[in-house]
Amino acid sequence: MSVQAQPLRAYAVIATQPLRLRRVRQLAAKSLFGLAALVSLVTLLPLGFILWITLQTGWETASALIFRPRVGELLVNTALLEVLTLPPCIVLAVALAWLTERSDVPGARLWSWLAVAPLAIPAFVQSYAWVGVAPGMHGLFAAVFVSVLAYLPFLYLPVAAQLRHLDPAMEDAAASLGLAPWRVFLRVVLPQLRIALCGGSLLIGLHLLAEYGLYAMIRFDTFTTAIVDQFQSSYNGPAANMLAGVLVLSCLGLLGLELLIRGDARYARVGSGAPRPASRRSLGRARGIAVLLPLTLSGLALGVPAYALGRWLIAGGSEIWQARELAAAFGETLFYAVGGALATTLAAIPMAWLSVRAPGRLQRVLEGCHYYVGALPGVVVALALVTITVRVALPLYQTVATVLLAYGLMFLPRALVGLRAGIAQVPVELERAAIALGRRPVGAILSVTMRLAAPGVAACMALVAMGVTTELTATLMLAPNGTRTLATEFWALTNELDYAAAAPYAALMIALSLPLTALLHAQSRRVAGQ
Repeated sequence: MSVQAQPLRAYAVIATQPLRLRRVRQLAAKSLFGLAALVSLVTLLPLGFILWITLQTGWETASALIFRPRVGELLVNTALLEVLTLPPCIVLAVALAWLTERSDVPGARLWSWLAVAPLAIPAFVQSYAWVGVAPGMHGLFAAVFVSVLAYLPFLYLPVAAQLRHLDPAMEDAAASLGLAPWRVFLRVVLPQLRIALCGGSLLIGLHLLAEYGLYAMIRFDTFTTAIVDQFQSSYNGPAANMLAGVLVLSCLGLLGLELLIRGDARYARVGSGAPRPASRRSLGRARGIAVLLPLTLSGLALGVPAYALGRWLIAGGSEIWQARELAAAFGETLFYAVGGALATTLAAIPMAWLSVRAPGRLQRVLEGCHYYVGALPGVVVALALVTITVRVALPLYQTVATVLLAYGLMFLPRALVGLRAGIAQVPVELERAAIALGRRPVGAILSVTMRLAAPGVAACMALVAMGVTTELTATLMLAPNGTRTLATEFWALTNELDYAAAAPYAALMIALSLPLTALLHAQSRRVAGQ
């Protein structure tokens, strides 16, 4: 070959690289699309199960099971629980967020951390603590009171984050027009918190529908407690399934209501320059009084559980610290937490990559399938998997694989959100360079993109692990015989009214959840640049 021909050949190879890269990327997108579609089909199992069981039961039997007084009572209980819990959560979250983010209240950083700390305490441990301190706490108002304490952080976090991001220029302009401070807050600040309030309220509302342990201990009947009781007492498939169908409709109705209230208004700043941080307002002589709100909430949500646990641990003495049983429960909990987090994260990778690298209409449909399943209560997912495995795949009934599948379905949105954020921060050029150097597309994604997105991957795995650690309903219904997790052992002992023996299991669950709660709080402030 001549010397002149060599540069021409090299140029031809370089010229064909973009075409090759395009084809490789298209092949990678098609492969990941197929994997994401497969995961989406699996996520549709609970909804498909409800529709199938309704058709199989027949309209006459289904209507008799749905339109009966018991279902009406549960609907009233659910509506009252939602209506009485959400307003105080909204008011308290907004007030607490404003104090910690916009005022000069003493110890604002400490109160901000303590406002998030109740996330480390499972809701059923909150009810355990309050029932231990006040044995007469039962019924609707007890359920509302404990629910507010347990789920308030889900509203506080987005509201506080939104307050940190707001540009104070609009508030200054409103104040310059003569509006009093409280009018500025109502007319300017509060409307800009609508998205955060709707999102946090939706999350709390879905938790209220899905929660079992809290309301079973408070002795307040909801759809979830009724379904679990029906399943455990007589395994009445049609009755439990129809209750699950009504519960799914309630979840979908809540999602539609949130979408309607949220609207499509825009709150983004479009002016030139960057928004300046808001200055903290002086409370003057009211500073001492203002401390009472975070102090009272921290005392109720953290102090009472700490006191109750401490009292039961002291009363039980060294006898309740059964090292072998605690180690076995801790080991199984850790196994399921790690296995569930790993399986869920792997299942979410294809969809997360597509949503960032190859967005489109069909991709949004698949992404919606990934997200909707997170709105379903765990009891519905578990009931669907129980029925499917018993009727179609009996060898999978009460196996570790079925439990991990349930965890994957329930916590898939948590993993997807974290992965999307991590992948979006990795330059796509690095991924293309790895493919150009001969790496296979999947290998490039795993070795380059996911490696650089490791902090986001670790965060989403930790969030899933936290959910698995404190998950109760699906574990009770699906776990193999003899399974001993911290949550199930705690629940078994409290059902026997052995509150002292249950205390070490509650303490270990809290100890496992505290590091993640600290990570969540730190990330929330880091996003805001604080």
